[in-house]
Amino acid sequence: MSFDGLDPMNLPEQPDRSGLGIKLTRTLASPVCLCLLLAAVTLAVYWPVIHGDFVNYDDTDYFTSNTRVLAGLTPGNVAWAFTTGHTSNWHPLTWLSLMLDVDLFGWGPAGPHLTNLAFHLANTVLLFLLLRRLTRTTWRSVFVAALFALHPLHVESVAWISERKDVLSTFFGLLMLIAYARYVEKSTVHSPQSTVSYGLALVFFTLGLMSKPMLVTLPFVMLLLDFWPLQRVAGDGWRVAAIRHLVLEKLPFFVLSAISCVVTFNVQQKGGAVVKLARISMAGRLENTFVAYARYLGKTVWPVVLGNPYPHPGHWELSLVIYAVALVAGLSAIAVLFARRFPFFFTGWFWFVGMLVPVIGLIQVGGAAMADRYSYLPLVGLFVILAWIGGELWSLRRWTKPFIVLAAGLLLAACAWRTRIQVGYWQNTETLFRHALAVTQNNIVACNKLGSFYSRQGRMTEAMNYYFKALQINPDDPDVLYDQGNAYAQRSDWENAISSYRHALQVTPDQPDILNNLGLALAAKKQYAGAGACFEAALKLNPDYADAHNNLATVLFMQKQFDDAVRHFREALRITPDNPQIYGNLGDALVKQGQTAEAVKSYQAALRLEPGNPQIRAKLQALGATNSN
Repeated sequence: MSFDGLDPMNLPEQPDRSGLGIKLTRTLASPVCLCLLLAAVTLAVYWPVIHGDFVNYDDTDYFTSNTRVLAGLTPGNVAWAFTTGHTSNWHPLTWLSLMLDVDLFGWGPAGPHLTNLAFHLANTVLLFLLLRRLTRTTWRSVFVAALFALHPLHVESVAWISERKDVLSTFFGLLMLIAYARYVEKSTVHSPQSTVSYGLALVFFTLGLMSKPMLVTLPFVMLLLDFWPLQRVAGDGWRVAAIRHLVLEKLPFFVLSAISCVVTFNVQQKGGAVVKLARISMAGRLENTFVAYARYLGKTVWPVVLGNPYPHPGHWELSLVIYAVALVAGLSAIAVLFARRFPFFFTGWFWFVGMLVPVIGLIQVGGAAMADRYSYLPLVGLFVILAWIGGELWSLRRWTKPFIVLAAGLLLAACAWRTRIQVGYWQNTETLFRHALAVTQNNIVACNKLGSFYSRQGRMTEAMNYYFKALQINPDDPDVLYDQGNAYAQRSDWENAISSYRHALQVTPDQPDILNNLGLALAAKKQYAGAGACFEAALKLNPDYADAHNNLATVLFMQKQFDDAVRHFREALRITPDNPQIYGNLGDALVKQGQTAEAVKSYQAALRLEPGNPQIRAKLQALGATNSN
């Protein structure tokens, strides 16, 4: 194994009679000081994110309406985290980290925001330490880490609570690569510590995949690092035997990647996240693959027009597709042809291309053409290319050195400025999606989320305007129809609510939430038989749907089917044992059954959870019972 050698971007030490200048320079250039400086600058730029609110875009599923997460770390919730496919993903460590946030900080947004930022700071430092260990360079490594910390494309991963999976998986991914670098170092001297390092790399890789499966291509990154900067194939002249040895060495990592791919695909398919081929054709996905690579490159160079999400157009203009194919193919050809002369370009370019493969759209998940968050770790490859090109220029001419220092400083300052602006757009749902509408076209998601935001605030005229705008883009979008139905229900406009829900179910028949809310609308019109059928259908799709159990029990209660009502109330409490309303409902049903003692226990349990409830106190008094056990 060999390295780049001395860093050509390290300033040569100048004679200093007092010796203080040399000592100060060495102190400031020490890894500890540089790590602290990176963390301090990143913290200063990102600090406003701490004051951000939740956004009405996955944060409800991941946090604010997720009863499992809000209950914190309990044995039952830990088991749920490892077995659930909620949000069409399997990432148990992400769920556990959010539960821990609740235990540490409560239900507010400041705690999860702070944790995301802490992981971003840690990732910045780990990236610097990784590159410094791999390349034995300091200033180029710190420049890459600074770009990683401050680039505006990374704001989405840090400022969005639901993207905990990004920063958490990257944390473990970088630890895995550091352990791998140590394994290579120790294996060259036949140290027994190499086995320990290899084992640690496997453990960290497993933890990373359990945080977000996008890391499945990291074993290929390991092979790229073998080429440069570790140079594990240089002396063998690209012999097949040497490459085969390196591939076999990574076999356990490839096996873990394959398992993760299978699990992820099955979970996403069951959750309905994988878009059917009829909606986006293979040709459309292939077009978007190349266009997305070109757009990621463009937004890396000029990160000004950033939004969330970027709508998928279905098909791109032929001229744009040709340009994108030529750009990606041309850069790939350059990377291969000049791999010997500029090995950093080969590794950096294919790091970027390879890490985006799982999310580039060949298997379309969701309706977005691309996403800023997907670039969080892949951009490291491009940053490495830029830093090492600077190093090459540094060593050519002495007059270029002040220019390179100035250019690097201005670039980082510009990134910090744009990142601070981008953080501002993530302060709440309204600022985020108003900005998205300003920088994208036909953004049905942004219209729908603004509609939901205004609906929850009671600003129904504005909400309906955005729903109508969304339906003008796609009249059959089930998410918009569902949210519009909720808005009608909020106004007690049951007829229109039922119409919207039924339209949504015609598009996507197997949606428990839509079935549940349709049942509520039918129950409000006293159509109990139809309501009960909706709740039962929802429970067939999701047997642990607590609200559907409670709602079905309520309908059965209204129909005087008290035995079945009690059974479903108890099922609801099994799933959400800390719900005072359901305890009260169960008490009412038990009274109808004549089980007074059991009803008293249920009312008392409700009162323990909600001590100020006058209705429960009155019911206990009517039964001649005390308000406590």
